[in-house]
Amino acid sequence: MKKDKNLSDEKKENEAIPSEAIPSEAEHDVEEGVTHARQAANDFKSAAGAVAGEYRGRAEEVWNDARYRVRGFQEDSEQYVRENPTKAILSALGIGFILGLIFRR
Repeated sequence: MKKDKNLSDEKKENEAIPSEAIPSEAEHDVEEGVTHARQAANDFKSAAGAVAGEYRGRAEEVWNDARYRVRGFQEDSEQYVRENPTKAILSALGIGFILGLIFRR
């Protein structure tokens, strides 16, 4: 209980200190710290933006490459079906039959 009184007394004393009593060095150090923190945050923000831009560009490249490959596969598949309709139908029936057996269980 005595500790609580001491803490509350200390708080009252700290609140009663006028701002003129705070050394100008401390205020200057605090201002420098705030300025440094803001600069660090801005540096981090710009670095993160640059990295995000790089990854965005890479993702667009990969997406476009994947779309190109899928289109090529689709065109090749359509060409194969046109050239070999009987094989394509029998293959589709066989795959459907096997999938039906697997999923029936």
